[in-house]
Amino acid sequence: MTWTFGRADTFTWLAWACRGLLAGVFLFAAVPKLLDLDAFASIIDAYGILPDRYLVPIAVVLVFLELVGGLGLFFKRGQQVSLTIILCLLLFFVLVLGYGLWLGLDIDCGCFGHGEPEYKFFSNLKVALVRDLFLLLPVAYLFWYGRSNRIWDKEDKQNDCREKIV
Repeated sequence: MTWTFGRADTFTWLAWACRGLLAGVFLFAAVPKLLDLDAFASIIDAYGILPDRYLVPIAVVLVFLELVGGLGLFFKRGQQVSLTIILCLLLFFVLVLGYGLWLGLDIDCGCFGHGEPEYKFFSNLKVALVRDLFLLLPVAYLFWYGRSNRIWDKEDKQNDCREKIV
């Protein structure tokens, strides 16, 4: 028995790795914030963008979206929606981090919460911005992969129909 690993298999494994990376990052980031929403709201407050009355509701919404985005990548039906949520969150985070850098803020990015060991290394706004820009690459790949699979699936179905006719 010969086991071959073709090009389509490579694309599939890379898609699984991208989904695992994104899901892991977003779930790993959401859990500490979920456990201490007040601390996350105070980090949001440090950016000076929102009035105080919106801090906790926005913190809850962001954590909820991170959880939905991360968990949805594990389910076939929810992947497209989750990927769109993750894309929107990443773009939002890039804007907020860029705004913080533009103002010259030297604050915690708020990505992984205070209690995490990654807090000390990953809390720098520049590092967080580069990380979020880097995370746009697997998102782009997954959008491409999903689109190309639909196109390939349509071509396969058309070829199957042609073979049945002939």
